[in-house]
Amino acid sequence: MEKLYETKISDKLWIAYDIPANLGWIAYIISLILLFIGQSSCAKSIIGYFEIISAILLVIGIAELISERIAKLDRVLPKIRLYRGFGALTLGGALGFILASISFAWELSTGHFCVHQLVMLIGAFICGILAFLLLKGYKKIERN
Repeated sequence: MEKLYETKISDKLWIAYDIPANLGWIAYIISLILLFIGQSSCAKSIIGYFEIISAILLVIGIAELISERIAKLDRVLPKIRLYRGFGALTLGGALGFILASISFAWELSTGHFCVHQLVMLIGAFICGILAFLLLKGYKKIERN
């Protein structure tokens, strides 16, 4: 018997979480790319390279959610797909928020204001929190 998870979240609430979360991961990834293109000191730091890991987790989560939508599995998911989608987005958002916060604080301590780090910090936070709320809305069901 396969472990399945289902959500009963309303369409309105789903959209209210989904749209800002999408804006969050898009803002994070675009800002990260702009940091590396601009070769700012934040991108050159070791933290900048770790922020790529967050972006990879976000891309894994988005790719999984897209494949779930194509397969019409939006509301009932196997455990692996649930965590590969919403779990990866939650983890990527949390890690991105932590790393962007450290990098942003480091930049401020050196007297620089890095707007890309601030956008990454906010984007990761929004994406991570809303993905987590969607993840927590799924409850285990039993099917034969």
